[in-house]
Amino acid sequence: MPDTETMTAAVWEAPDVVAVRDVPVPDVPPGWALVEVAYDGICGTDLAIVHGKHPRAEQGLVPGHEIVGTVVRAGASGPAAGATVVVEPLISCGRCRACRTGATHVCRDLELYGIDAPGGLARFVALPPEVLHELPPHVDPRVGALVEPLAVAVHAVTTAGVAAGDVVAVAGGGPIGVLTALVARHAGAAHVVVSEPSAWRRGVLADLGLTVVPADRTLTDVVLELTDGEGADVTFDAAGHPAVAPELTTATRVLGTVVVVGVHKAPAPVDLRDVCFKELVVRGVRVYTRDDVVRAIELVADGSLGLEALPTRAFHLSDVAAAVAAAADGTGALKVLVTPDAALADRA
Repeated sequence: MPDTETMTAAVWEAPDVVAVRDVPVPDVPPGWALVEVAYDGICGTDLAIVHGKHPRAEQGLVPGHEIVGTVVRAGASGPAAGATVVVEPLISCGRCRACRTGATHVCRDLELYGIDAPGGLARFVALPPEVLHELPPHVDPRVGALVEPLAVAVHAVTTAGVAAGDVVAVAGGGPIGVLTALVARHAGAAHVVVSEPSAWRRGVLADLGLTVVPADRTLTDVVLELTDGEGADVTFDAAGHPAVAPELTTATRVLGTVVVVGVHKAPAPVDLRDVCFKELVVRGVRVYTRDDVVRAIELVADGSLGLEALPTRAFHLSDVAAAVAAAADGTGALKVLVTPDAALADRA
């Protein structure tokens, strides 16, 4: 149990203003659990919040939804006190058609902890036990912090139906793009080709054994060359940037599949003639299902993706502004983490 009535938290106060200050330890509703945060990952959504660009986030929010920590007060069900857990941060309404048919991850009014309710950039967070997933004891919590974004990749690859021998193209080599590429390879893809504008990230991709599009070539060029002009079986948009949209159809073979993983901020140019003439399947994906989170934990636990090799950097919570800047910079670490425990932070 907490030994104090207050805790340190990062509070979003205004565009580009995140204050580190003492706030009350959260009240724990009946049946809920209290989790002491070990790490919280910073993602693009957090950057949008900080910059005042997220449509739902309200000033005074404690952000952070990529949470791993220890249960210090158990809920009415779920993991016991002392368990290391990762958080499935989705908040579904339970009333809309999607929720009634079991597709709670695409709830009409979907919300998330760290966006619509207090999140993990704090020492403690109160959560309902059903969103907590216990990590096996042998899993390093630092690697466990990758479970939430990994679940996004698992959902994308599963939805696409990637099969043994497939050629897969991935536009975007950020954290989601890298994880999608690794999951696709694990699913049996014979070739995984990734395009990424950052030279540093291209180096990370190459070190992971993925086929990297050179700076002077396009994803379409490399995929067509690899497939004798046919194209990829599945193309993933993990960038969510209008610059990649035209290649989603040109890089994909006849009767292939395009999966949009990255969230576009505005309409993007897609060649619908290609969609018709090639009879392409174009699928969107949003977050993940509970089964995807469970599968992500299994992949972390068995070590088959080699996630320990991904470059990460952990900042102390008091240095959250530097963590946000590092995440926005996108070099030096594929995933930036924040920890309230000084012993878990990397030295500068």
